[in-house]
Amino acid sequence: MASSVSLAFLLTTFLILCTICHATNPAMILTLVNNCPFTVWPAIQPNSGHDVLERGGFALHTLTHRSFPAPNHYWSGRIWARTGCTYSNNRFSCATGDCGGKIECNGAGGKTPATLVQITLHHGHNDFTSYGVSLVDGFNLPMTVTPHEGKGVCPVVGCRANLLATCPESLQLRSPPVHGPVVACKSACEAFGTDELCCRNHYNSPQTCRASNYSQFFKHACPATFTYAHDSPSLMHECSSPRELKVIFCH
Repeated sequence: MASSVSLAFLLTTFLILCTICHATNPAMILTLVNNCPFTVWPAIQPNSGHDVLERGGFALHTLTHRSFPAPNHYWSGRIWARTGCTYSNNRFSCATGDCGGKIECNGAGGKTPATLVQITLHHGHNDFTSYGVSLVDGFNLPMTVTPHEGKGVCPVVGCRANLLATCPESLQLRSPPVHGPVVACKSACEAFGTDELCCRNHYNSPQTCRASNYSQFFKHACPATFTYAHDSPSLMHECSSPRELKVIFCH
């Protein structure tokens, strides 16, 4: 009888401690916020071997947000917004960021140009979250990343400027082509395709991959972003144990 009481007491104590532990260490939350004056379709692509979150994509109406628990283990991937999406003749397609004609990308990548958020969760002994914003593949929307309640220096980073109005003509992507409005700003690599601008072959190293006049256009407008393949110093930032990571489209 005594042993049964002791066992029950230990079990109750364990459950109480687990509840307290869960309350003090809740799962990290990822929140995607649409401050744009139009609907966007966020897309989430995990790096190889990692979980697909929220089926990889969904619609997010203007001035709304969507929050969901982040994986409680090591995870890395990218987030971007698809714009100008339509559904007609049983086909879904987007003017920018399209992931193969699907609302739910399910791990597929997106068509460039598009502003990208790069995230790595739960790495290092201090449970770091690393995050950054990249314009290496071009620009389609202003995007920022804001960590909440993290330990240490956890800056807000990204690109607040709308570069569609100032995008050089040679980098402009229009929809419809030629006479439509500018919907994105291409990278120099996509626009011209040279090894030098794409930082490939002989130019694929920190010593030979250099900033160009085109990458400098992006850097001048959005200095806290990656603008070419070997951009340095690294613009990935680390935040220890944030409670929430907020990705915001437009401002």
